[in-house]
Amino acid sequence: MVQRSSNAEVMSMDLSPKMPAKAYGGEGGAYYDWSPADLPMLGAASIGAAKLHLAAGGLSLPSYSDCAKVAYVLQGAGACGLVLPEAAKEKVIPIKTGDTLALPFGAVTWWHNAQGSDAELVVLFLGDTSKGHVNGKFTNFQLTGANGIFTGFSTEFVARAWDLDQDSAAKIVSTQPGSGIVKIAAGHKMPEPRAEDRKGMVLNCLEAPLDVDIPGGGRVVVLNTANLPLVKEVGLGADLVRIDGHSMCSPGFSCDSAYQVTYIVRGSGRVQVVGIDGTRVLETRVEGGCLFIVPRFFVVSKIADDTGLEWFSIITTPNPIFSHLAGKTSVWKAISPAVLETAFNTTLEMEKMFRSKRLDSEIFFAPN
Repeated sequence: MVQRSSNAEVMSMDLSPKMPAKAYGGEGGAYYDWSPADLPMLGAASIGAAKLHLAAGGLSLPSYSDCAKVAYVLQGAGACGLVLPEAAKEKVIPIKTGDTLALPFGAVTWWHNAQGSDAELVVLFLGDTSKGHVNGKFTNFQLTGANGIFTGFSTEFVARAWDLDQDSAAKIVSTQPGSGIVKIAAGHKMPEPRAEDRKGMVLNCLEAPLDVDIPGGGRVVVLNTANLPLVKEVGLGADLVRIDGHSMCSPGFSCDSAYQVTYIVRGSGRVQVVGIDGTRVLETRVEGGCLFIVPRFFVVSKIADDTGLEWFSIITTPNPIFSHLAGKTSVWKAISPAVLETAFNTTLEMEKMFRSKRLDSEIFFAPN
């Protein structure tokens, strides 16, 4: 069981957004991740975060992880090979920008960017590390390559497992010198992605019906068990939020004890987070590529710069519930006027003025 951080520890943690560091890579691409040493909230929230960048012809070798994850395609197009636990056949899923996949425990995946691609394939991974080896960090197990699982077994065990002679067993586990990511040889034909394999496995957040659409304000697509059933097995919800230039996202909090893990896809803006005892624990600027985590029940709000702001978040529950503190769905609209008047220690007229604002706005507020 993961031990929770105390209130004092959370309040004193550095919540500032961070960029990832390169873990490994080569000609075919690179793998980057965020470390709990640099972003302590990863450990406190038991969350792992990483990005895969594949150049044209790049292949991320087959592997599995010690964590359930959500994958979001930030850029490019390619293929994801997926073998679910106890499945007899792999799925070869065509993927493109905006696609979200839920990857449960035990799923074996490979990722490929086509030889003729004119753009990098970039995939974001966010997941729950509470059952993993290192709290706050993914541990990936490579099936092949220089650090593949079978390189650790003796030739005798490999030969018995695969019914090979000793020479063949020694050869097959030593012929791939690459580690994690390789570049496909020119002319080598990879499996063709199958459109039918997307069914039930992928939700494209840029094409899905909008859950919130406020003209001049912003748009939201929520990933949950209704539109991607595998989310239930992963235990995480997610959303893609896009707000227009100078728009504001209402102050709000997750009211089901969930952490909000936010990756800034593009744009820039300002963020404020308020924690226990009304203390502002974060006031900063964010830009594309950075990641930050909002502690449980803390209130967060964002204002976009003139270019707008787009972010992808996971929430550590498959069907998240949020409470907003401004707009027509605000908790303030539901509380009795007499209670508000006393709570704010103000006049009836001021309370009426306060309540009369934002009657038509939901969670995004366009600039005046």
